[in-house]
Amino acid sequence: MRLLALLFLSLLLAGSAVSGTGSRRVVLGRSLEGRTVIAYRLGDPASPRKVLVVGCLHGNECAGIAILDRLRRMGAVAGTELWLVPDANPDGHAAGTRGNARGVDLNRNFPWRWRPLGGAYYSGAGPASERETRIAMTLIRRLHPTVTIWFHQHLNMVVLTSGNLGLQRRFAHLAGLRAGWLPSYPGTATGWSNATLPGTTAFVVELPAGRLSPRATARFAHAVRAVSGSG
Repeated sequence: MRLLALLFLSLLLAGSAVSGTGSRRVVLGRSLEGRTVIAYRLGDPASPRKVLVVGCLHGNECAGIAILDRLRRMGAVAGTELWLVPDANPDGHAAGTRGNARGVDLNRNFPWRWRPLGGAYYSGAGPASERETRIAMTLIRRLHPTVTIWFHQHLNMVVLTSGNLGLQRRFAHLAGLRAGWLPSYPGTATGWSNATLPGTTAFVVELPAGRLSPRATARFAHAVRAVSGSG
């Protein structure tokens, strides 16, 4: 399994390019409408500690992209390879909609406890039915990130999960957010990630509504870096 992961990463690197910020741009795949889903890598590929940060999953909750842009400019974190995915739902972002091009709420489409849902939380035709979901799952399985942070809006809180609670509460303190629990929704990215990769921590950061100020953007970026370098 580890050999397959290394092969996957080597194939990604073969199609990547170094940007002016020192990060390496990697094309992960394409959305239903053909838009690229990309990641940026910063740091030592040989580091066993991988941290994944996703700026936007719901197309109308994309304030986190500014945080990832700031993280790219800040550079690598010692002892960590940082993977930044600015936009995991480019079709929804382009349309300004929560779901993807088929109206699927990608955060109800992951296989963990998936069940059929309709309306704004339409969970798709089946678990992992959507291309964007499968792109994220493939990356997470192969990367095996120690920490994964998904930015959402608009609850202004860190949503605690079954992972490392101390790390999540530290992030909340550094970011100036409250930390608390929400119901265990079906088909979420964090639920699937934590269940699939025991011993790792995936959690949601609910940003406030609207665009972030430069000061807030910097505060969240520093919080990401602080927990990325934690043991």
